[in-house]
Amino acid sequence: MRKPILFLFSMFIPVLLMAQETYPVNGSHDKRPALFAFTNANIVVRAGEVIRNGTLLVNEQRIAAVGRTQSVPKGYVVIDLQGKFIYPAFIDAFSEYGQPGNGRTTSQQTSGGRRAQIFESTKTGPYGWNEAIRPEVAAKEHFTVDERQGEELRKIGFGAVQSVIRDGIARGSSVVATLADGRANEVIVMPEAGAHYSFSKGSAQTSYPSSLMGTIALLRQTYYDSQWYQKQKDEYNISLDAFGKLQSLPQFFEASDVLDILRIDRIAKEFGKSYIIKTGGNEYQRLADVKATNASLIVPLTFPKAYDVEDPADARNVTLAQLKHWEMAPANPAMLEKAGVRFAISPIGLDNLRDFWTNLRLAIDNGLSEDYALQSLTEIPAGMLGLSDKLGTLEKGKLANFIITSDTLFKEGTIIHENWVQGKKFVVSQRQGKSISGEYATQLPGMGMAKLFVHDRQGKLDAHLAIGSDTTKATISRTGDLLSFSANPKGPQGSIRVSGYIAAEDPVVLKGELVLPDGASHAWTATYVAAYSAKITDRRKAERNMPAVDGKLVYPFVAFGNEELPKAVPTLIKNATVWTNTEEGILENADVLLADGKIKAVGQNLSSAGATVIDGTGKHVTPGIIDEHSHIAITRGVNEGSHSVTAEVRIGDVINSEDINIYRQLAGGVTASHLLHGSANTIGGQSQLIKLRWGQNPEGLKFGNNDVFIKCALGENVKQSNWNIVGTRFPQTRMGVEQVFYDAFTRAKEYKARRAANDPSLRRDLTLDALVDILDKKLFITCHSYVQSEINMLMHVGDSMGFTVNTFTHILEGYKVADEMARRRIAGASFADWWAYKMEVQEAIPYNAYLMHKRNVLTAINSDDAEMARRLNQEAAKAVKYGGVSEEDALKMVTLNPARILHVDDRVGSIASGKDADVVVWSDKPLSIYAKAEKTFVDGVKYWDIEENAAKQEAVEAERARLIRKSLEAKRGGGVTQRPVAQPNREYHCDTIGEIAELDEHADY
Repeated sequence: MRKPILFLFSMFIPVLLMAQETYPVNGSHDKRPALFAFTNANIVVRAGEVIRNGTLLVNEQRIAAVGRTQSVPKGYVVIDLQGKFIYPAFIDAFSEYGQPGNGRTTSQQTSGGRRAQIFESTKTGPYGWNEAIRPEVAAKEHFTVDERQGEELRKIGFGAVQSVIRDGIARGSSVVATLADGRANEVIVMPEAGAHYSFSKGSAQTSYPSSLMGTIALLRQTYYDSQWYQKQKDEYNISLDAFGKLQSLPQFFEASDVLDILRIDRIAKEFGKSYIIKTGGNEYQRLADVKATNASLIVPLTFPKAYDVEDPADARNVTLAQLKHWEMAPANPAMLEKAGVRFAISPIGLDNLRDFWTNLRLAIDNGLSEDYALQSLTEIPAGMLGLSDKLGTLEKGKLANFIITSDTLFKEGTIIHENWVQGKKFVVSQRQGKSISGEYATQLPGMGMAKLFVHDRQGKLDAHLAIGSDTTKATISRTGDLLSFSANPKGPQGSIRVSGYIAAEDPVVLKGELVLPDGASHAWTATYVAAYSAKITDRRKAERNMPAVDGKLVYPFVAFGNEELPKAVPTLIKNATVWTNTEEGILENADVLLADGKIKAVGQNLSSAGATVIDGTGKHVTPGIIDEHSHIAITRGVNEGSHSVTAEVRIGDVINSEDINIYRQLAGGVTASHLLHGSANTIGGQSQLIKLRWGQNPEGLKFGNNDVFIKCALGENVKQSNWNIVGTRFPQTRMGVEQVFYDAFTRAKEYKARRAANDPSLRRDLTLDALVDILDKKLFITCHSYVQSEINMLMHVGDSMGFTVNTFTHILEGYKVADEMARRRIAGASFADWWAYKMEVQEAIPYNAYLMHKRNVLTAINSDDAEMARRLNQEAAKAVKYGGVSEEDALKMVTLNPARILHVDDRVGSIASGKDADVVVWSDKPLSIYAKAEKTFVDGVKYWDIEENAAKQEAVEAERARLIRKSLEAKRGGGVTQRPVAQPNREYHCDTIGEIAELDEHADY
């Protein structure tokens, strides 16, 4: 039998010199040198650099030398690692190791909520006003050595971590520590490693922020406050003082989604920061955009489990996007590598750390190179943390953090024998020598031929015994070359037991004594015949044996996305009825030429070489519909409902380009939507006008080069009627609403004067910046309104404070104040026929739009609803029914008039040469209930085609069916599954509070 050569030296290891010099010793001092020489090893210095038959010298905590011809000085304990490999230990660049409660806490208050409103910090001391800004928190002060978790991390190859407290928006500083088991003082490598941020308020009790846009605004304001604080001498603020000091450290930002990465990048550009971003694992979905940020990433290996879709009812609860992400997530690291994005890999977020190696090999199976996998766990995180001089490679002077493996690191069946941290040995697997993973043939007395399947999973042995068609799990253990196992196969009454040893290595032969249930003993032999088969026990192999990327990336990453973004091609629509919305009126048998994103010509008998020709005979062509009041394509909160004045927040920061409502509304002829803040605040947030460019990223959806608007509100929502809240936010009455306006614009005027005077003590205030822009006619008010008295009030406040309301939206009592609105040139954007759905609309009438239009108020009809926006043409037709408005003027209420209201009528809203090519081809008269939008163009790009949609429907169903079959195969092959949980599309309305939106029950995909 082959004699053991590894681990026999362990009894000679002296006490390591890791004790703190300043600590007293209770007893005799035992301070002996720790000198080790690892010889005849394959030393992987870094990815791509291997020293064969090399020697690694360790002196105390550090590497003393490494090389092929390195001699061993006197006094070193020599450890012969013939055939073994030494790799740098891994570094987790984003971990909660050693932090109390793992750092994860959540606010006890409903975000922005209806249960409690807290406006200032509840902390004692001179801290900042908002508890979510906590840069003063230092992870080093809370760090403790966690022996249990440290052992788990060492088993999978890690030797050092960046420990983070994941609580708050500004989270304070992190600490880098090794995974040794000494005192915290002994293992901390870098006490302040980085400054950390997120979009989660965590345990903060302060109500603000209650939305993602509020979170972004708060962080932006904190950066500006920090700049101001460093120049002033009158105030001491622990939080701002700490925030400024952290700016010299590496900056880390946690994202939960790929679109968050793009939001983080906008903040980085505004403040000249370079963030290292911990991601959510779906970066591949917007890979080009992620690459364009030039950010370094920390990527988790948290791949979703297959969905258990055996029950068709359950299958209906999983979306196509979820199924595609399950399939494609394992390819995320490979796609990032191929794109040239620099990233580290982290086990953060894994339910079980034992899945780390399974998922890492799954990523390698799907294209991640082994060299980059090693770099992403060693050199790259060391560089991110500024610790390349201490960690990440096996070089002289660096910490002696390394692992000893049985074979090359990423080879199936390779075992991590030991993990050395700061020169101290931690045994991962006591075993040595040849791996015994495999399929063995054996003879069992009285039972005939059998197969023994043995699987070595990082030192843990699994075994199954197969006799004929029956398979029984066996219990197996190994010490050195000795092994034993027992099983209870079908047939014999009782267990069979084997005590054996490795008799040969090539091929592996196992020999020993077998004891039957009756006590009879027999000689036993098992001979290796094949590699271990995944179908027996490995719960992930079913997935690993399937190519991950059978499907295609689509933009956006939801049903009906496009594999390639559609492009504008010259298009000639011939012989159609064209509703121009110009002095030319409605043209019969007319042609429209679209080219280069513009309307090139309108007339008859037009021609264009190479243009795609659409026969418009019997069709109607109109300008694209513009929804003046929409809440689609917004993520994680439409209201920052915590304060009465939140002019600093911007819808443009939280656009959701993946919202299926964009596609649905294109099917209704909508080409542009004005995305508004909700109506919870007297002065809410800044809005964002978008074009429905399906598949573009959030920035690509923005209209571009247009005036910006801000949402104000009056009435029940603002004064929190029927909210049943604990704690009261001012105002609680309608007269209080008036006072909020006076107070806000009085402060804005004072701020403007100080800014004009270049007051050096002036603190930049994003809220007041926006209010000053209103006064300067750079930002325009859209006001949620219902009741005549309040509408009159705001017009009078504007008269006295020097601002004008651009638009009253909803305005269901607009017919009462139409003359006053017309005199001030204030537009009205009304519902077509909503009334009596709450107290303040008791006097609404369906003739409202007609009466305002008749009194020369610029009038539009809007949706304020994702579903209604799909049929705004029919909403406009109601003005014909209720009041007899002409069909041309009614159509203008959803095309040209909203364009004029939004100050973009020079580009959209009518069909004329030079305008943006935002047009719709209808099957019938556009106001008819029978009319269907057959084709919708935005900037000359065909984003909707009713015939192509039919093919897309079939493709979506086929793709779902393929992925469901694949999920079923994964389950039947032993893969871990999860039960689908319905995740309908989330929709917002004016009064939706917090980050949780109302559910769209129409989310079939």
